[in-house]
Amino acid sequence: MASLTIEIPDDLMECLAPIQDQLPELLRLCLQPSIISAQAYRYIPDFLASQPTPEQVATFRPTPGMQARLRYLLARSHDGTIEPDEVKELDEYERIEHLIVLLKAGNLPYLTTGSPS
Repeated sequence: MASLTIEIPDDLMECLAPIQDQLPELLRLCLQPSIISAQAYRYIPDFLASQPTPEQVATFRPTPGMQARLRYLLARSHDGTIEPDEVKELDEYERIEHLIVLLKAGNLPYLTTGSPS
């Protein structure tokens, strides 16, 4: 397996620490999207590369376009008219949301005490 070393600010590393074992999969999803648009996958690493503050991490949300698509897919799932490809797309959005939750959870020490514990 290949190795990659990058330099990132300490505060960003603290945010990424809880999900560091999942970063290769996140990068894979971002670089090789199969179901969701490449723009949706790039949104997360672009955000992380911007060196967000803890407050920005806490308020990080999908784009309005992603939110609209997710609402559409959830509505179709709820009423039973969702297509198999849409189920896969909804599953991908769920994986992305899980990563965002982990990122935000890693950010909690900054928001509650002002510094990592």
